[in-house]
Amino acid sequence: MENYRLVLPENLNQFGFLFGGYLLKWIDEVAWMAASLEHPDCLFVTVGMKEVSFHRSVREGSILQFVIDKVDTGTTSVTYLVRVNCKEEEVFSTEVTFVRVNEAGKKLSLPKS
Repeated sequence: MENYRLVLPENLNQFGFLFGGYLLKWIDEVAWMAASLEHPDCLFVTVGMKEVSFHRSVREGSILQFVIDKVDTGTTSVTYLVRVNCKEEEVFSTEVTFVRVNEAGKKLSLPKS
C-alpha cells in the first residue's frame, strides 16, 4: 500500500522542520489503514513500533511518500513495515504491530484466510 502527505506549516517544530510527533501519528494511521483494509471486520489497536530513528529532516512543503508492506502475521497480531520517503530519499522506517481486539479491548484471534 502507498499513501502521501503534504507537510504544512502547522506540522513544523520551533526550528522549521517537521515535528516528529506528526510523522509518528501519520505512520500509525497509514499502517492502521493497511491492517483495516486487509482485515475489514476487525478492530485493531497499536501495540508498538520497533524503532524510532529519524534519518533526515523534512521541511515545509515536502511531499512524503509512505510505503506500507506486511511483514508478519501472528495469531492475534499483524505487523507492517512503513518506509517514509521524501524526494526518493528515505527519511524514516519502522515496523508497526497491531493486535485485534473486541469492543472491550480483549485480544481476539485474526480470522483464518
